[in-house]
Amino acid sequence: MNYKTPGAYIEEVSKFPPSVAQVETAIPAFIGYTEKGELNEPTRITSLLEYEALFGSAKPQTGISVTITDGVATTALVNSNNATPAAFKMNYSMQMYFANGGGPCYIVSVGNYSGGVVLGELQAGLAEVAKEDEPTLLVFPDAFSLEDDSYVLYGSALQQCTDLQDRFVIMDIADNTLDGVNDFRGETLVGDLKYGAAYFPHLQTILNYEYNDVDVVVNASTNSDGVAIVAEDLAALKAENSGAYSAAKNEIASSLRVILPPSSAIAGVYAKVDSTSGVWKAPANVGLNYVTAPTVKVSHDDQEGLNVDAVAGKSVNAIRTFTGKGTLVWGARTLDGNSNEWRYVSVRRFFNMVEESVKKASERFVFESNDANTWVRVRAMIENFLNLQWRAGALAGASPEDAYYVSVGLGETMSAQDVL
Repeated sequence: MNYKTPGAYIEEVSKFPPSVAQVETAIPAFIGYTEKGELNEPTRITSLLEYEALFGSAKPQTGISVTITDGVATTALVNSNNATPAAFKMNYSMQMYFANGGGPCYIVSVGNYSGGVVLGELQAGLAEVAKEDEPTLLVFPDAFSLEDDSYVLYGSALQQCTDLQDRFVIMDIADNTLDGVNDFRGETLVGDLKYGAAYFPHLQTILNYEYNDVDVVVNASTNSDGVAIVAEDLAALKAENSGAYSAAKNEIASSLRVILPPSSAIAGVYAKVDSTSGVWKAPANVGLNYVTAPTVKVSHDDQEGLNVDAVAGKSVNAIRTFTGKGTLVWGARTLDGNSNEWRYVSVRRFFNMVEESVKKASERFVFESNDANTWVRVRAMIENFLNLQWRAGALAGASPEDAYYVSVGLGETMSAQDVL
């Protein structure tokens, strides 16, 4: 300080080293179609209620028929073009995400329900997410509708992860069969495979389809007294026979359940495991809420083929049902399954967290003098952070020296020319 007059002066001297603040690890960005909302504008939300207020509900399902015989209802999706379950799964996916432990996330609406699922629109939404720093996971609830083109989209997402090095892609298998897994492995994905993981199969959920009564066809039928019902749709049936209407509604609720790709539920599992154990814990051996069963039963022998792929190297994580345990996530491998370093999701995501945390904390030193004083402060800051991770169980080793090292300075990370 430059003292210009006599007096008492206080000068605070920093005695503690700077610290590294751990960044958030499970902030997904869901990119897809919504009922309403601003297009291609990443929006942060924290609850399902907030999602529905900003982005609306699911697209009403059409092609549902009901037959009522002697007051007993049976129902089905009509065998017609309209019977295919709606391609837009964002609303249902958000329900699965929050039910399985999800927290804050970003929503990128790329369109409404007026058209179909378009690759270019999803890629445009992906490009907008690249401008956001906070998201650490990428999820595409509607990508399965693109079939094989979904892997073009996943390749673009992997490339974004490779470029930014702070996020991870959760993928679905478009063709929900074991043969579909083989087709997936035959696809060329641009970007680094260590930044993504795929899960199989799709999930039978307890969620009910959204629908409008007027769109539900009532077939020729009779009530409990054997009297013919003349109503042609559920809305008319409500006015004609309330008992038959209730029976039809109950039948639809119990027999027609939404089938979803697993990525949204897995994003919730990542968030739950990160908050309860740590990002270094494998997000596996965890039960799934709102799920009755996987749509494909995966045997032990099937999973051996999913885990290890000697040709393409793409590991696929299985979701399996076990007696007395329910439906569990039974795999935690990245797509880079043949790598000794980046085989596991927990390892890749832990390094993402460390790299991003250290990078942000080190930005304060960018324009400091490149001398030993700065190097010592940087080394101490990072070593303190890694020591906390080691003590929490994230790093193996009987001592800190066995668990990690920090290199910085002349002769270690830079030459005399670099210093100049």
